[in-house]
Amino acid sequence: MHILAIESSCDETSAAIVKKTSHGIDVLSTVTATSLSLHAATGGIIPESAARMQVKYIMPVIIEALNEGIGNRKQGKEITSWKTAREVLKNDIDAIAVTYGPGLIGSLLVGVETAKTLSYIFKKPLIPVNHLLAHIYANYINRKESEIKFPYIGLIVSGGHTDLLLFKNHGDYKWLGGTRDDAAGEAFDKIGRLLNLTYPAGPEIEQRASLVNNPDLKFKSPLMGSHDFDFSFSGLKTEVSRFVQKQEVVDTNLKNKICHATQKAIIDVLVGKTLEASTKYNATMILVGGGVSANGKLRDQLSSASSIPVLFPDAKYTTDNAAMIGAYGLLNQQTTSWELLSANPELYFA
Repeated sequence: MHILAIESSCDETSAAIVKKTSHGIDVLSTVTATSLSLHAATGGIIPESAARMQVKYIMPVIIEALNEGIGNRKQGKEITSWKTAREVLKNDIDAIAVTYGPGLIGSLLVGVETAKTLSYIFKKPLIPVNHLLAHIYANYINRKESEIKFPYIGLIVSGGHTDLLLFKNHGDYKWLGGTRDDAAGEAFDKIGRLLNLTYPAGPEIEQRASLVNNPDLKFKSPLMGSHDFDFSFSGLKTEVSRFVQKQEVVDTNLKNKICHATQKAIIDVLVGKTLEASTKYNATMILVGGGVSANGKLRDQLSSASSIPVLFPDAKYTTDNAAMIGAYGLLNQQTTSWELLSANPELYFA
């Protein structure tokens, strides 16, 4: 079964062709266009600008993904034409999976309406995908499904969301808790803005933190020891902001220490609550997904502290991408017709 997957929830426009094999989810192609440089100039995402770029990129990435994944192999040469992509859609694609929420409404509409149009024209069933759940399913890419054992704890940690879930089976999950305000990635970005770091700030904070050998600065890990599975990071941002305002000069050395203390405060609570959830619910594994899951310190600390296996996606599948949408679609084939599908920017967990 071949699925065309489409992701357009924020500032990434992505399409992929995926299929299920005995070796797991095989990604035949994944093409992503980003407007990150546009938003980096303003220190954050402007929804209207992101939506306009989605309109510009959506069909070119779909055509390229179809040709790269199937068309070029059939033709024996590299092609980028809509004519060949159309034949692939007609003859080789079995379903279309698309992110329908959560996200920015303008961006979501571009992907959803494109998927609905293609579904109508080519008579293909649609698989609506919750973008958040798909981050966890990025762990199934290039990994045998039998390697992942239920029940497992899923930690979604990204720029917009921080959530813990218990997965009992495909389509059978329980939300355990999430952020009450800022997400972990959002906290990294806001604190990065205070320090005049590049956007998104997570990678630079990680790099600067690694330069600190003798940390003597510490910030609180919000809600650590609260004995629930909620998170809160707005207080950390405030603590860092007040600390910075008290300093006469924030030189490179101090900036690195602030990054180290920020990263530690965030990772300590993420690891602590994830391990607490895995113990309480007798989980066999922990799966992590989302942009912050690329953080090397988080990977090392959670893996070394856990008594059960911890899985992370390949780095290229941690940020928003269509391959994870396709992976979810292949393992949760709940289809709908184009008439019934609508974008839902406020989608969370049913």
